[in-house]
Amino acid sequence: MADVGRLKNPSLIGPLLNPVMRLRIVIIVAVVALWEIVAVSGWLFRDVVPSWQRIIASLAATLSQGDFYFHLWATVYEIAVGLAVGGTCGLAVGILLGGNRLLSQSFESFLYYLGPTPKIIFFPVMIMWFGIGPGSKMAMGAISCFFPIALSVAAGMREIDRVLIRVGRSFRLSTGQMVTKIYLPAMRAPILNGVRLGLGVALIGTLLAETKLSNRGVGFLIIQSYNTFDMPLMYSLLIVLFALAIGLNSIIGWFAESDRMRR
Repeated sequence: MADVGRLKNPSLIGPLLNPVMRLRIVIIVAVVALWEIVAVSGWLFRDVVPSWQRIIASLAATLSQGDFYFHLWATVYEIAVGLAVGGTCGLAVGILLGGNRLLSQSFESFLYYLGPTPKIIFFPVMIMWFGIGPGSKMAMGAISCFFPIALSVAAGMREIDRVLIRVGRSFRLSTGQMVTKIYLPAMRAPILNGVRLGLGVALIGTLLAETKLSNRGVGFLIIQSYNTFDMPLMYSLLIVLFALAIGLNSIIGWFAESDRMRR
């Protein structure tokens, strides 16, 4: 009877029998099959949709080259610095706006207006300020992730239990102590959600900047392969970016899940 009960429990059958996992596998297999059908059909111009065999071969060749990791590290470094700078600024601004009604009513609407604006329009300004080197790419990543993090933290500040704030003030905590001992611990979920959103737009902003004016980074390699019409290389680089984005999001998701389990 115990064995029957285990078989009837979906959580014990295995991840591959999970309905969500099954659906994901079906979608992936369908996309791969449809891509291969289009590649061999000749419906599009030659090499616009290369076969998976050529893409995988190009991916293997790319991963075996030492120069690729130089470009990959340049992109990762630019994203990390941009996320750190933009995230820190967004955290500070979010705390100010969420904790002060006057500042919120005066300035938060500007964040909502500027947030959806394509940040690539600021790239010429970033070039004038920080030059054509990595600094302008980091600045694009920072300005891209600033808005979602600031808005998420501001919303999280307004959801903090007022009892916690009164307790902190009753102990005469300084502003710095209120931030580190009251605000930040109470806003773990909004901060992680903001970072998760900020990471995605920081990656997009950095890569767009690399495609416009750069001599390093994965974005530079992608636009170079496009200009030389090396489609297998371009798609293999996109696969690398997908894997990078999924990996970074999984790390943040793991922190969020660990925090949820602790609570």
